[in-house]
Amino acid sequence: MATGRTHRPATRSRGIPEATVARLPLYLRALTALSERSVPTVSSEELAAAAGVNSAKLRKDFSYLGSYGTRGVGYDVEYLVYQISRELGLTQDWPVVIVGIGNLGAALANYGGFASRGFRVAALIDADPEMAGKQVAGITVQHSDDMERIISENGVSIGVITTPPGVAQQVCERLVAAGVTSILNFAPTVLSVPDGVDVRKVDLSIELQILAFHEQRKAGEEAALTDGSSPVAATRKQSADKGPDGDVPAVMPA
Repeated sequence: MATGRTHRPATRSRGIPEATVARLPLYLRALTALSERSVPTVSSEELAAAAGVNSAKLRKDFSYLGSYGTRGVGYDVEYLVYQISRELGLTQDWPVVIVGIGNLGAALANYGGFASRGFRVAALIDADPEMAGKQVAGITVQHSDDMERIISENGVSIGVITTPPGVAQQVCERLVAAGVTSILNFAPTVLSVPDGVDVRKVDLSIELQILAFHEQRKAGEEAALTDGSSPVAATRKQSADKGPDGDVPAVMPA
């Protein structure tokens, strides 16, 4: 059984842009839904709409994979599912370790979608002695003292950090020292890692703050229209409140 320790996704060696790589899971999710409905083919316009991108960008992304579809027919759904899965490295088994089995860690451990997407939760680790030996999602929680041995025995190359922010960097360093080369970080802190280690950060508070900004903007537009102001005037006022990039306020909460 392949563990992923000696295999890396083909995307980097083939020169696929990171922006394209980031969209491949969106295409795969949409294609999987089509496959489950036994849809044999899909047009670029239909698939782009389902993935939330424009069709020109989708066709450009697929050109990096060597898929161009058939004029008048579209793309073969099953073949694209396989092709994208292969590019993402999902046609092999990726053992994952979750460190920090609080509410979030336990919720991730119970998530049923990992197995169908090429991932296997190989181990759950926590620093609390009282957690050691407990069963979460049918997996026995192990103490962090054994982290290095656990990673080595399971051939883990992907680690998930769901610890409090104060210990996340220390946990990260131990994971990297033990051979983990990819980390998904849920702790609200920025991790420092050496070259060759990939980190993806999931920060729910930042996403909520961005949504709050958009809600505030929509409320302002509605208030302007209620007061009798023109949509153009409301838009100009919103533009004056935006930061230099035009999408977010110049000052965001820390």
